[in-house]
Amino acid sequence: MMGVSEYHAMTLGLLLHSNPVATRLGFPKTKGTVMSGMKTLALLSLLTLPAMADAKPPLREVKEIDNELYYIAIANEISDYCPSISGRRMKAIGVMWGLRSKANKLGYSDKEIRAYVESYTEKDRMRAKGEAYLAQHGVTYDNPNSFCTLGRAEIERNSAIGVYLRAN
Repeated sequence: MMGVSEYHAMTLGLLLHSNPVATRLGFPKTKGTVMSGMKTLALLSLLTLPAMADAKPPLREVKEIDNELYYIAIANEISDYCPSISGRRMKAIGVMWGLRSKANKLGYSDKEIRAYVESYTEKDRMRAKGEAYLAQHGVTYDNPNSFCTLGRAEIERNSAIGVYLRAN
């Protein structure tokens, strides 16, 4: 008659296509193709992690960074065209340093960040997005007062754009 542990050791070896080997505590330990397969899988996972880390989205798709730069750009445009509103440039600079740090923590190099910020394609995209926002709110470049009207509304609402503006 076979004992429970002997049966367990025998079936474990059959089921896993491996040989049970007694450990120092007396319990069977599987050794063979299953464990070597597990080790191979673990090793492959470790080798693919850097590749997965490199597969990050373009910075334009990282909303927490792209949106904040957009708000700063709109505020800058308002302060450039409205003489009674100035931009909170030091606040914007501090936020941009924070965005750089955040992008670095997300795995973006300084070179990637610089390429995004200096890209003519990204500047054109941001400008088109900003001009659409301004037009949606009745702002025209022919009427500088329209920039002031929007700027005061943004300041009053303490919006994401308004926090970068100050009425003179």
